[in-house]
Amino acid sequence: MTTTTRDRGEEQADPRVRRTQAALRATLIELVQHRDLSRISVADVAERAGISRSTFYDHYRDVHELAASACTVMIDELIEAIPGRTPAPPDDPPDTLLTFFAHLAEHASLYRSVLGPQGSARVMDHVRHRATAAVYAHRIGAVLDPSADSPHDVPAAFTAGALLSVATDWLRRGCPCPPAEMAARTLPLLLALYREDPGRDG
Repeated sequence: MTTTTRDRGEEQADPRVRRTQAALRATLIELVQHRDLSRISVADVAERAGISRSTFYDHYRDVHELAASACTVMIDELIEAIPGRTPAPPDDPPDTLLTFFAHLAEHASLYRSVLGPQGSARVMDHVRHRATAAVYAHRIGAVLDPSADSPHDVPAAFTAGALLSVATDWLRRGCPCPPAEMAARTLPLLLALYREDPGRDG
């Protein structure tokens, strides 16, 4: 029987469940480097991960839900690693943006599948929500609390939406320029927004 959302939340305390889910996510990330997500079956993932199909269904409904889980976990880990401070001066390397685009490029096949036209609205909403919270933390110079929801903040929502749009367009086109160039192109646009935002202190 398929595990309910409530059951899954309760199971997160079980190290065996966490290990199995981590193994499934890692297996999918490996498989999607070699073929499109649409061509990967539950049987493919289960066989490569060394588990039964019934065990797979104990954790995920299908490969698409597994892909959404893999992306949201990676995005959470990426955003949580971003230091909660205001953007660096223009002459500093755009380390945060470079890390962001490098991460997307490393897992381009997976993100292209879930963020593209036929992708997951759940993942898109999750990425937008987490990015908005991260930008808000940067704006006020605070440390990002992953469990907290940021208040309604127009510049933060605008910045996160614009960054996500740029990233998905770049992925859709096959990442035509390297992550460092994308970071360098995007940074001035973000800095312009911060300079013109009358609500930001300093």
